[in-house]
Amino acid sequence: MIRTSIALATALLFAGAPALAEEKAKTSDATKAAVTEIAKTATPAAAGQHRTYTPADLKWSDPPPGLPKGAKVAVLQGDPSAPGAFTMRVTLPAGYRVAPHHHPADENLTVLSGELYMGMGDVFDEAKAQALGPGSFSAMPVGVRHYAFTKAETVFQVHAMGPWGIVYVNPQDDPRNAKQVTK
Repeated sequence: MIRTSIALATALLFAGAPALAEEKAKTSDATKAAVTEIAKTATPAAAGQHRTYTPADLKWSDPPPGLPKGAKVAVLQGDPSAPGAFTMRVTLPAGYRVAPHHHPADENLTVLSGELYMGMGDVFDEAKAQALGPGSFSAMPVGVRHYAFTKAETVFQVHAMGPWGIVYVNPQDDPRNAKQVTK
């Protein structure tokens, strides 16, 4: 299983490099602006300074437009909209779903509370998802397609290299493509 995942990730990395570059270029200016606004909620330490956070210190905001409504994020370190390392905490309500997608950079995720269900592939299938409880870790190489959902409120932390992005397998699943309802 692990060898298959590594082989798949390697094949996607090399065979899909032109397609991934094209999809990465599609990241909208609105998404970049939203991620930049989220990053501004963090209180970055000056270079070489130690910075700690307690849960009460976190400044939660709406997620980038690439994620469905209902999530909240708090940037702890770095700027997810810029090149370089960042750390972002994410809270998802019960019943939250993220359709099959991939990211333009490696992403590392640690579950802090609740249970995050993750599955691999282009098709959302709850039966094939793995439950990740507190302390679980997931490393997703660039381009590996996966999906996620919750049954209860869940908090996890993302460590990755920016700029952060999300590319949906099916464009109709992308919240940025939802038609605006007029009143």
